[in-house]
Amino acid sequence: MDIYAYTQPEFSALFSKGKLLARELYRQWFKKGALFLDEPSLKQAEACVDGIVESVNWSLPTIAHVHKEGDTQKFLLKTHDNQMVESVAIPMKTLITLCVSSQVGCKMGCTFCETGRMGLIRNLTAAEIVQQVFAARFLLGIPVRNVVFMGMGEPFDNYDEVKQAIRILTDQNGFALGMHGITVSTSGRIDGILRLAEEQEIKPNLAVSINGPNNLLRSKLMPHNRKESLEALKEAIIAYTAKTGREVLLAYVLMKGVNDSLELAEELAAYAGDLDCKINLIPYNAQSNDRFEVPDSEQVDAFAAHLRASGLRVLLRRTKGRSIMAGCGQLGNALIRK
Repeated sequence: MDIYAYTQPEFSALFSKGKLLARELYRQWFKKGALFLDEPSLKQAEACVDGIVESVNWSLPTIAHVHKEGDTQKFLLKTHDNQMVESVAIPMKTLITLCVSSQVGCKMGCTFCETGRMGLIRNLTAAEIVQQVFAARFLLGIPVRNVVFMGMGEPFDNYDEVKQAIRILTDQNGFALGMHGITVSTSGRIDGILRLAEEQEIKPNLAVSINGPNNLLRSKLMPHNRKESLEALKEAIIAYTAKTGREVLLAYVLMKGVNDSLELAEELAAYAGDLDCKINLIPYNAQSNDRFEVPDSEQVDAFAAHLRASGLRVLLRRTKGRSIMAGCGQLGNALIRK
């Protein structure tokens, strides 16, 4: 049994005897990062405790590499089948956000994304997702408060495992993260958006990657748009916000001379103007075999100003971790994984 795969009630239910002891061991593991078997409450039932401990896999995640740029850290976990899973700890104003991966590689094929060039190798299990948070907190000493599913992979292509990971991360007897501090980012999988809208048990924030305000441009940048158009995506977003009462974050990666003109800003404003949303502008990050260029800061500011003048709320992300390939779209670079 893998401790990282269960919520506390699920873990305790695995044992016909010692359910309360199992609960205490679970709490220790996810709140302290270790077991303390000499506590009086555990010593009184030592045989039962030993039985639980022996039947569970308590192994620590294997950190293969750590890369740092200032306070930003990217670390790679090595899986049982020798795959590398990348995570990035990003310092914010008052807390640290951990960007986690849901897959090794990705099949979506977005042209501005390093991970998309890998193709999909495999889905991560809920346990492998949870291990990323455990490693950050207890092996690297990073006080993670927020978790964003914006690393390698399309979370809605691995929906069930992502859902289980969120249940574990928000378990009050475990990490006890707040649901408001968890964000799931999708490249626009409509079925996933609509499924998330119906969820009763998990209610994370939703981010949707746009990157082109018309179908011609977006289809060139994001092949998935050829199957599910911007119009269909907009209908799904409207349905989601109506069902949940929660706004959506629309992510827009700015690429020089491709999608950063003021004319396209006007199109984006028209598309998003009647949505309950914020726009998250992300300057493109350089990658291997680049097809695109980093936009000029003046053009980025002008694009943001145009959206704001149209009445939209805009967040302008200042990129961190570029030199260690930890920025948005940079995960999966072959050189940094060695």
